[in-house]
Amino acid sequence: MHEDQVDVDGGLVRRLLAEQMPDWAGLPLTPVAEQGTDHALFRLGTGLVVRMPVIGWADGQAALEAEWLPRLAPHLPLEVSVPQALGDPGLGYPFRWSVHPWLTGDRLDPASVVAVELARDLAGFVRALRSCDTTGAGRFGSRGGPLSDPGRDRDTRASLEAARGLVDADAGLSVWEAGRAAAAWNGPPTWFHGDLTAGNLLTRDGRLCAVLDWGPCGVGDPAVELHAAYQLFEPAARAVFRRELRDDDATWLRARAWAVSIAAMEIAYYRGSRPEFESRSIRAIEQVLSE
Repeated sequence: MHEDQVDVDGGLVRRLLAEQMPDWAGLPLTPVAEQGTDHALFRLGTGLVVRMPVIGWADGQAALEAEWLPRLAPHLPLEVSVPQALGDPGLGYPFRWSVHPWLTGDRLDPASVVAVELARDLAGFVRALRSCDTTGAGRFGSRGGPLSDPGRDRDTRASLEAARGLVDADAGLSVWEAGRAAAAWNGPPTWFHGDLTAGNLLTRDGRLCAVLDWGPCGVGDPAVELHAAYQLFEPAARAVFRRELRDDDATWLRARAWAVSIAAMEIAYYRGSRPEFESRSIRAIEQVLSE
């Protein structure tokens, strides 16, 4: 998936556990088939999961989640997987890693849930997260800052051009420019998860129950969180999501721009390596352009 990806297998994980967390070293260890983009996952016993970064940009996520999720979790209506232990680099493996509770549930399949209920549940989570105390927090990644950032502008334009032929790049660029021209966020920075996509959401009995993978989280412009509306929802459910959050038109102009930017960069990066990511990002841009 990545040119500079680090290979991780069960043998390495077992040796690291034996060296750093011997109390857990004897538990059964099973690779998790459903992998993300930046971590290899291994189920440990029945109640734990080991998360191993495989790319440099994910190196700080274990410490980030260990610092902030214990503070956020008590205020959120959905479960989050608060790290139980942090591991250090070792045995040739270069990154910090973590052990989390295994949360029961199914990866979100939009076809298996009632879309308007999902929209209300997710909006409730977003509202609760926005209300959390931001003292000491910052923008930890590339999302949530002002759309005027020159680097973001350059990369978005280049990614849209690279996606020409898969999406309407000119229309996408118009959405991006409209977001940049919209009134900037002038309120206090608020918490955002930053990647509320289907792979990071769990359901139980057809209802949203948990939010995973907080790597892009931080505090900043709340518009960035709304890009999920174009990843997850058709127009009717998206309208419910929008009504529940009551954000103004300028925020949604910036949200549409974020949706185009994030999706275009994913198309450019994962083209040829993760076709399912390419497809979902093409669909997200199509949803934006359909409005």
